[in-house]
Amino acid sequence: MRRFTLRTGIRWKITLAIAAVGALTAVALSLVVHSAARVSMLESARDQQLERVQFIARNADAGRKPPMGAKLNDPELPTELRHKVQSGRRGTYIQDTPKGIPEVWAAVPLGNGQVLSLHLPFRESVNMVRDLDRALLVGSLAVVVGGSALGVLIGGQISSRLRKAAAAAQRVAHGDPEVRVRDAVGGVVRDETDDLARAVDAMADALQQRLEAERRVTADIAHELRTPVTGLLTAAELLPPGRPTELVRDRAQAMRALVEDVLEVARLDSASERAELQDVALGEFVSRRVSSLMPEASVRVVADEIVSTDPRRLERILGNLLANAARYGQPPIQVDIEGRVVRVRDHGPGFPEALLREGPSRFRTGSTDRAGVGHGLGLTIAEGQARVLGARLTFRNVAAPGGAEYEGAAAGAVAVLWLPEHAPTATGSFPIVQLPG
Repeated sequence: MRRFTLRTGIRWKITLAIAAVGALTAVALSLVVHSAARVSMLESARDQQLERVQFIARNADAGRKPPMGAKLNDPELPTELRHKVQSGRRGTYIQDTPKGIPEVWAAVPLGNGQVLSLHLPFRESVNMVRDLDRALLVGSLAVVVGGSALGVLIGGQISSRLRKAAAAAQRVAHGDPEVRVRDAVGGVVRDETDDLARAVDAMADALQQRLEAERRVTADIAHELRTPVTGLLTAAELLPPGRPTELVRDRAQAMRALVEDVLEVARLDSASERAELQDVALGEFVSRRVSSLMPEASVRVVADEIVSTDPRRLERILGNLLANAARYGQPPIQVDIEGRVVRVRDHGPGFPEALLREGPSRFRTGSTDRAGVGHGLGLTIAEGQARVLGARLTFRNVAAPGGAEYEGAAAGAVAVLWLPEHAPTATGSFPIVQLPG
């Protein structure tokens, strides 16, 4: 079963956390204030009622008639309060009513054995409590809204810094050695984002140094091998005709091709290659090159377009894609041109899963046979040349009819070259090709 995940930004997570904490704090404080205010008002009402009934009791002892509201031996007097007063003590009592407005009772014993009581509704205090509750509600909403705004502000700053760091890291991953994540993050406030940026910069520098060292070693080895391999080819031409001579020449040619490919890969890895741009009609150019490189391949121009590109590098990409299709695929091989998109398809077993998942890898082929079927640099060079052109090279397999792979014969592999709308600049910065969909 696929695990459900909710993807959201750190800005909204911080906002939600601050809003939740603010809401919980406001609710807790509101409950405490409401309860304390109500208890305080009830206690004040009890004291006032008790003072009133005591004042009335002193007048009643002097022979005066009790004022309105005060009663002698009131039959509605609550039982608990009646028992307390009959025992010779004065007291108060809060009685709930069906209307929700409590009544405050106060009663005192008189000298003749009678009970004087007074009760009034707690109406004004209830209104005060409601006003207090309304004020607490407005204050709580203000706290939540203010906290949310603060969370959006703080989270937005953090999110912006992280997005800048991610964009800079992607530029580093695409081969721009001049980018520094810490400089891209910027800002006056220093936090953990700067530590992350510093660590990414250190890692990028270490990887760049290691890759540069490996590239130099590879280039030096290939360059040193070029001279003896050239001498070996020259010596092979002087050998007498025969099968052994043909084998020597064939292996020497393969070694020379390998040395040249390794040197080309080293130059592409250095990110110093620049395209020499020309305006070419893509459909016509590809048709002529394919007819000379692989006459048996079919070419279909759906839509022609004038593009600004490097013809030599574009021809190199086409040649490697066609060679890979001929070596590992099966005929027929089709080349389609549609605007700025070039597709090369064969009808073989398709690309390996590792290549589809990770991209081309040098010295790794799609065949387990190591007896001379290639050294795995063709697609690597094609991808590197595409980067120089500011293009993007993608690989996929064609789904077989019915959604399943053929038994014994796959539906084929497709390499797609997406040329950019704007050519790379003279400084080597490459536009990003937006893929449809």
